[in-house]
Amino acid sequence: MTFDLDRIRAETPGVKDVVHFNNAGAALMPSSVLDAQIEHLKLEARIGGYEAAAQEASRCEAVYNSISELIGATPDEVAVVENATVAWDMAFYSLQFGAGDRILTAEAEYAANYIAYLQMARRTGAVVEIVPSTESGELDTSALQDMIDDRVKLISITHIPTNGGLVNPGAEIGRIAREYGITYLLDACQTVGQMPIDVEEFGCDILSSTGRKYLRGPRGTGFLYVKKGLLETLEPPMLDLFAATWTSPEHYELRPDAKRFENWENNYAGRLGLGAAADYALAIGMHPIWQRINALATRLRSGLADIGSVQSRDIGAERCGIVAFTVGDLPSAAVKDELAVRGINVSVSGPSSTLIDAMRRDLPPIVRASVHYYNSEEEVDTLLNVLSDIAPKEG
Repeated sequence: MTFDLDRIRAETPGVKDVVHFNNAGAALMPSSVLDAQIEHLKLEARIGGYEAAAQEASRCEAVYNSISELIGATPDEVAVVENATVAWDMAFYSLQFGAGDRILTAEAEYAANYIAYLQMARRTGAVVEIVPSTESGELDTSALQDMIDDRVKLISITHIPTNGGLVNPGAEIGRIAREYGITYLLDACQTVGQMPIDVEEFGCDILSSTGRKYLRGPRGTGFLYVKKGLLETLEPPMLDLFAATWTSPEHYELRPDAKRFENWENNYAGRLGLGAAADYALAIGMHPIWQRINALATRLRSGLADIGSVQSRDIGAERCGIVAFTVGDLPSAAVKDELAVRGINVSVSGPSSTLIDAMRRDLPPIVRASVHYYNSEEEVDTLLNVLSDIAPKEG
């Protein structure tokens, strides 16, 4: 598929009803993703759930091929799970920590991950340490290098934080982690579907992501990548008869592949929708997608700079399609509501979602407008015109 905006928008039913800039929350699904789910649900209703799963077994298995191709992995290194939180948690809580072990993370780390670090620290005596940021806002890899010692057991970051527009230097972090033999966990929820990512190039041992954001898949879907060499050493915190085989009254054997992080019951319609989303992104190509998102984000940022009372809240030497800002002294929730009245979707990101970064920068709740490749230039201009209309006038 070549990049054909008219075709892509024709295959995105939601653009007829809304101007959608909440892609960092949940993007509009293409028709193929919607159809994959509906067709399977109809099949379940017609012949039965177990029977539908058996009939579509090869298509369900092909989902692993699509995801692995998208991230440069092999299918046996991929697990398909209920959401990105389950993916991340199943991997993180499989890791072993002891008193004094160090977990290194970034200032803009996501709340769900940081809460898990704190829980692990309370349980085991491990310590959580924040790697300083550069002046432009991304994790400082020189500072990371200086913090390494033999007590560092994990480097864990969010590649693209939930707000602030920044892209952390994921590949350089991976180079440092590999140099010292440290496990590297990458939260790629806002990355997959937005920009190219290859797990070998990034050097990550573990990667988690979701279906619903930039990948344009269904809600309630996610996946986990675990590098084969590490995979063989990890036992998930929870097991069932799919993740392991009960071999004798006192013994069980783990699956040899990443499916050890899954469980028996799953949403087959959602799984097929996730595979369709990966296939759709692959057909367009991640490099054209990333170029298109960058162009739209640049247009939006440039336009916001011309509205005097709008303050950019973006950071980072490299930025993405997530554009963060405040509008004068207007509460961000009020801005979101006014935009919604005019048929424009954005979201509000509160300080607690990236607490360390928010405290460092004294951030209030901020408006988050996240562009995607199916958005049009006219939609970006519509957003800018409405913001210019509602923004307090200076002077």
